[in-house]
Amino acid sequence: MQDILEREPKSEPKSSQREGPVARSIEQQTAKLPSDTFLWAALGSIGVSLVMAIAGDQKKANFIGQWAPTLLILGLYNKIVKLQGSDSAHA
Repeated sequence: MQDILEREPKSEPKSSQREGPVARSIEQQTAKLPSDTFLWAALGSIGVSLVMAIAGDQKKANFIGQWAPTLLILGLYNKIVKLQGSDSAHA
């Protein structure tokens, strides 16, 4: 077990890995949103998709329904950035 750990590549210190100004600016703005905003947006897109499917517009229903996974991933990213910070070396 010790041999495996010694062969693992060592990661670089966090000070050499910094976020760019665009990512930092986006994260500062999205950090102002409550974490459940993305969850409600995803649920809303599922609801609108369901309504469109019932109304018979399948293409629009599929298009809007595909927003849900993206919104949930954005919410997850937002939560991780809030909890862990993406650039602790800058802070």
